[in-house]
Amino acid sequence: MADVPSGSQPQPGPFARAVSAQVRSAMALRRISGAQLASKTGRSQSYISKRLRGDASFTANDCEDICEVLGVDLLELLRGAVLASRKAHGGTKRT
Repeated sequence: MADVPSGSQPQPGPFARAVSAQVRSAMALRRISGAQLASKTGRSQSYISKRLRGDASFTANDCEDICEVLGVDLLELLRGAVLASRKAHGGTKRT
């Protein structure tokens, strides 16, 4: 594991950014704003906004709650993110 200074988080990688993109896409299809998503998941608007921009990663708990609110299957959301992140890297797998 990379050394990370205390109190800071590593920058989101390709998969984390792909998860954010999948969430944004699901929100757009359902016409749900970031403020609405924040309210319905019990997170602050700034917390959700930072993750939707790709400045920070969603946690597994965030993904579960977001999928419940949006009516999206968690595995489908993550599958879409995996496919998108692989495509962005020319189909290469990270092991």
